[in-house]
Amino acid sequence: MDLPSPGRPSGLMFLLSWASHALRAEHAEGLAELGISPRAYGVLLRAHDGGLTQRQIGESCGVDKTTMVVTLDQLEADGLARRVPAPADRRARLVEVTPKGKRVLDQARQVSARIEADVLAALPEAEREVFLQAIQRLVTERLAGPGACGPAGSVC
Repeated sequence: MDLPSPGRPSGLMFLLSWASHALRAEHAEGLAELGISPRAYGVLLRAHDGGLTQRQIGESCGVDKTTMVVTLDQLEADGLARRVPAPADRRARLVEVTPKGKRVLDQARQVSARIEADVLAALPEAEREVFLQAIQRLVTERLAGPGACGPAGSVC
């Protein structure tokens, strides 16, 4: 992607897409240092409190069943999560984060927080909260309808 400049598209869709692409790339790079993908981070984050099936986590992350299975296979192979039978439905599998997974999740949260702080530091302090409130309002109201990529706050 070329940098935006006078004469180039600068509408809302272009700017949000540009920002999203750059932020996702930086996030993926930071998480790669921990050996996980943004999707794996999202699954660990959703599974952390326990009690959710792999289907529930996949739905909350907007991840299809096949991709969810592949992601969980990798998390299990890395010793970060495990699937256990759900007590109420032995066909369903709950996702548990292992102690090693909790350590990696804590590190991933630090990476995410560092990137967020660094990005927001590029704005004058007086504009940061206003910016976050405006984006939050857009994604929970006007942009939360059909076609939205998942529940508000989805990180997967």
